[in-house]
Amino acid sequence: MNVLLSWSSGKDAAWSLHVLRQQGTPVGGLLTTVNDAFQRVAMHAVRETLLEAQAAAAGLPLRKVRIPFPCPNEVYEAAMAAACRDAVAEGFTHVAFGDLFLPDVRAYREQKLAGTGLQPLFPLWGRPTAALAREMIAGGLRATLTCVDPRVLPPRFCGRAFDAALLDELPPGVDPCGERGEFHTLAHAGPMFAHALDIRVGERVERDGFAFSDVVAATPA
Repeated sequence: MNVLLSWSSGKDAAWSLHVLRQQGTPVGGLLTTVNDAFQRVAMHAVRETLLEAQAAAAGLPLRKVRIPFPCPNEVYEAAMAAACRDAVAEGFTHVAFGDLFLPDVRAYREQKLAGTGLQPLFPLWGRPTAALAREMIAGGLRATLTCVDPRVLPPRFCGRAFDAALLDELPPGVDPCGERGEFHTLAHAGPMFAHALDIRVGERVERDGFAFSDVVAATPA
């Protein structure tokens, strides 16, 4: 078994890496889609430089799948299919995802991997998210909210730490792990990393119906 982990830069992907390693499952690399127009992780809006810092701290090679902006679904799927072919050619046998409970998302991933030579893994699947969120925090994971959907969560939450205080303040109906897209995060410390990333929260902007906080390296390279 050689596992490629779908890496969003957020807490669920980071905790998946921790869980897989605890289980003794060999993870050989990280796979991330990068918005080529802005050099940021798709949806999470994490800078590519911080993505690279995460991979270095995790001690894993990083595979970037570059996609345009905007990106039609057929273009995204073609790019991911090419990445899967390359992964198989290099000896990968599985792709792991940090999905938690949305059956349509899981079914989509399973369908797209069928026949590729890669098997899907879902190390966090089915865990109650209220307990899982607090398990992550108690286990040392540190993350910052980089994107918030203001239709369900006030923009003031953007840029905040993913911690117990935040969980206590989430409005009713918001999933504690943001699994329905209520928020996205950047993981910057935890047992999956050899060292913490030194970061600071920059400006907050609203565009395309979402609120984003620009997290940057505290000490620019």
